Amino acid sequence: MDSTGSSLERTRAPAHGLEIEHEVSLRELNSFGLPAMAHSLVRVKSEGDVRRLLADPAYGTAPKLVLGGGSNLVFSRDPQAVVLRVEVAGRRLVAERPDAWIVEAGAGETWHEFVAWTLAQGWPGLENLALIPGTVGAAPVQNIGAYGLELADRFESLDAVDLVTGRTVTLDARACAFGYRDSVFKRDAIDGGLSGKSLITRVRLRLPRPWTPVLGYLDLERRMNETGNRAPDARTLFDWVCAIRRAKLPDPAQIGNAGSFFKNPIVSAEQCRDIIGRDPEIVHYPLPDGRVKLAAGWLIDACGWKGKSVGRAGVYERQALVLVNRGGATGAEVVALARAIQESVYGRFGIRLEPEPVIV
Repeated sequence: MDSTGSSLERTRAPAHGLEIEHEVSLRELNSFGLPAMAHSLVRVKSEGDVRRLLADPAYGTAPKLVLGGGSNLVFSRDPQAVVLRVEVAGRRLVAERPDAWIVEAGAGETWHEFVAWTLAQGWPGLENLALIPGTVGAAPVQNIGAYGLELADRFESLDAVDLVTGRTVTLDARACAFGYRDSVFKRDAIDGGLSGKSLITRVRLRLPRPWTPVLGYLDLERRMNETGNRAPDARTLFDWVCAIRRAKLPDPAQIGNAGSFFKNPIVSAEQCRDIIGRDPEIVHYPLPDGRVKLAAGWLIDACGWKGKSVGRAGVYERQALVLVNRGGATGAEVVALARAIQESVYGRFGIRLEPEPVIV
């Protein structure tokens, strides 16, 4: 026992001075508030911490699980891997070019605080991505997106440490292979991915000059109509996005959740016409390539899931796309609820919903 009465133990790896914590509860380190225990946890504050871990004979070759803000993870069991809690700090302007500001943040920085900081410095461009939970390092893994903007639209490059060699590499957008809520960091090695093979330490973003607002989203259009402001500045957009998200989505500090649980499915125009023929009210968004994005929340709501529960895991009453911890839920209950929803949606619409979070 330490002085706080917890079962946390700390040891130092010989010769390397690396602090490793044992039997650490992860309940407070995942936004769903799910119970899980890390048998070994290392707090990574620099590339050097990673290299010291890799040099350790006991931990260097062990499987690794990279943990940022825990907003995109569902713990269905205790992870067997060594948990690397990313806490790399720092924010700075890298370059001011005629066409863009290049800004950088440590992977452990809170994403929303970083967005607010860029605006406070007079560098707009990330306002549509305000209030997304998680850390800067997790943003490219998920290719976070909201209100008409994706991280890939603002991405410049990132630094990552190879978890086998300890070498630092710099990756551009092409190397990150961004997709819809996807990147090379979410794909397994068998698919050419880097899942479990690298740890992001710093991310650089390109904020275009001159700034132009991204307004092509229904909720923002409604705000413009309500306020009569057809040319909002970046700070106004930031405030609108925060207000919209707070009205729709539960605060993880109040109700455990991982934000949007399912990706919006993308179907062919023919598939969309077929569904509209049966359900004319379906919410859908035409894409430039001719395909159509369907609103997963609408599909789930149409199947009657809003407000329903499986055990202590439930579907949020105000947004069917969000699964929540109603108090004491386990990862197994969240997974069971998600699978039941998937089966319902497939049974009615013939569409398989794909989860956004990584299930461990």
